[in-house]
Amino acid sequence: MNSIDKLTELFRSFPGIGPRQAKRFVYYLLSRNGSYSGELVGAIQELKKEISQCSECLKFFVKGSQASRVCTICSDESRDSSMLMIVPRDIDLEAVERSGSYKGYYFVLGGVVPILEKEPEKKIRISNLEARIKKDKNIKEIILAMNANLDGESTAEYLKSKLTNFGTSQLIITVLGRGLSTGAELEYADPETLKNALLHRTK
Repeated sequence: MNSIDKLTELFRSFPGIGPRQAKRFVYYLLSRNGSYSGELVGAIQELKKEISQCSECLKFFVKGSQASRVCTICSDESRDSSMLMIVPRDIDLEAVERSGSYKGYYFVLGGVVPILEKEPEKKIRISNLEARIKKDKNIKEIILAMNANLDGESTAEYLKSKLTNFGTSQLIITVLGRGLSTGAELEYADPETLKNALLHRTK
């Protein structure tokens, strides 16, 4: 495999990137001067140095001057500790935060469970979620904030089945209301839509 094919394969592993778009990225890099490629490599290296993963919600965050293991959301004691929202990815968490309609805590699942997936526990952070829920005795409601598509619904159903085994029978489990249109992803939802989805969440 030559360097063009190798880099194309790396770009193809990005979410939503197909083979033709991946190859366009490669040729775009080739068309730029050497300093651009150097800046890109440097930015990727700095990303790994400056970013940490929260030990509580598992979102990635900028470490800043203090080597904290907890992000600013999880360390904010003014938030509602009775609510835990489960989102598929970091970018979904950011979308909900931008809406300004939720003041509880989060857990980033790390992905979704596709329909007919034989080993769902390998697709998401289910063991981390179990540990988080069992450790935090203040949680009263768990909000399953999944995308309004088939994989999102499959993930929500899987989570509901697993949550019943976590000794959480006293917890309220809700899902986002259908303020989100069918097929919609949290990442692209506007703040007003997310507010409505939160407001009309159901058990």
